[in-house]
Amino acid sequence: MALSHRVARGVIARREEAVNSIRITEVGPRDGLQNELVRVPTDIKIQFINLLSAAGIPEIEVTSFVSPTWVPQLGDAAEVLHGITRRGGTIYSALVPNERGLDRALEAEVDKISVFVSATEGFSQRNTNGSIEQVLQRITPVITRAHLAGLPVRGYVSCIIRCPWDGAVDPAQVRRVCASLLEIGVDELDLGDTIGAAQPESLAQLYEVMASLVEPAATTLHLHDTNGQAIACVRRGLELGVRSFDASAGGLGGCPFAQGAPGNVATEVLLSAVKDAGFESGVDAQRVADAGRWMRQQLASACGASS
Repeated sequence: MALSHRVARGVIARREEAVNSIRITEVGPRDGLQNELVRVPTDIKIQFINLLSAAGIPEIEVTSFVSPTWVPQLGDAAEVLHGITRRGGTIYSALVPNERGLDRALEAEVDKISVFVSATEGFSQRNTNGSIEQVLQRITPVITRAHLAGLPVRGYVSCIIRCPWDGAVDPAQVRRVCASLLEIGVDELDLGDTIGAAQPESLAQLYEVMASLVEPAATTLHLHDTNGQAIACVRRGLELGVRSFDASAGGLGGCPFAQGAPGNVATEVLLSAVKDAGFESGVDAQRVADAGRWMRQQLASACGASS
């Protein structure tokens, strides 16, 4: 299937970027905090995002406009977006599951939205209460309306390597889901190793199957460090041509205080690996590390106060 004109332009633009330049999307404020059992005050979230902005990160996924019933931690999405100090050169994005969420995101003046679909039926049913096809139908009008409002759209694909319910995932299935997302108009594909099952070789196999659909440089890679392989996969991704990665300051994600439950790859660790491999990001790694450390201190204090 041919790429859409929008995606094709994105590929060309990325080819024209400096060969040794990579792009970071900071997902700590959304993916990092969403599963925290202790409620994080709105002003703390705002301070965290402002610290990340000061580090020069090109995109920060601030929050999600999912129903507060499902994710209470992110029930203050609009307040957070209205409260942050926006830095020129940084995109402030948010996850949007449906049209109702899009309405709220537009009112909050988000810069970009993300939509979400699973590569497996098991995860789709349990995480979005619908089949893959139902989710694609649900997000199609979201994408259309976002583009009418002038907003770019990222399309997350979860469980690209393994699913906690369906087991190993066929790369051809990931390709089919990605093709459907491109068909309905997403501007960016974000490939998520949701449970940290990826190995450098399984990642290479996935991109080999994806090659006829989209180039690695036109994708973003979202890695979790559950099995300690995230940085090895980052290095393999760079070799394959990936130039865009998600990461979370301080490795926030899941429960940071539960043994054996590591979260997203830490942004500061990713930045160090990228630099060692000869790539530049334009992000101040020390400031990112400081922001992650500060946020972990806030979480520790909140946990102590609630015990």
